[in-house]
Amino acid sequence: MIGVKLTAAQTRRLRAAANAVPFSRLLGIELVEVASGSATLSLEVRDDLKQNHGVVHGGAIASLIDSAMAYAIIPLLTAKEKVTTVDLTISYLRPLTRGQATAKATVVRAGRRLFVVTAEVFDDDGKLAATALSTYIKL
Repeated sequence: MIGVKLTAAQTRRLRAAANAVPFSRLLGIELVEVASGSATLSLEVRDDLKQNHGVVHGGAIASLIDSAMAYAIIPLLTAKEKVTTVDLTISYLRPLTRGQATAKATVVRAGRRLFVVTAEVFDDDGKLAATALSTYIKL
């Protein structure tokens, strides 16, 4: 069920998933809040994440979004189920240059094989910086 508080087993699985992704740690992605079917993650804007025009690289934002979406799905899976991204469409709406980026992901539909997930990224001022739509498939 979407929006339900996590069980102890789900919480352990999320922590294990967070520790198993060195790329997320490299970027500095942090778990803020996770519930069944939703997740909020953050990323501190740093110079080493910016492209040559002083704006956070789109790939760093995409990674934040993809991670938030995955964490929203994990509590909806059984212990042996795994998913991977099928597609990811992002609309970048405003540049991120300072502060912290926050991605909020929500599972729109959890099917037998496919999950449809949306996400929004906000800047420090709460302004919408990006939106995304993705499909995940159970492996």
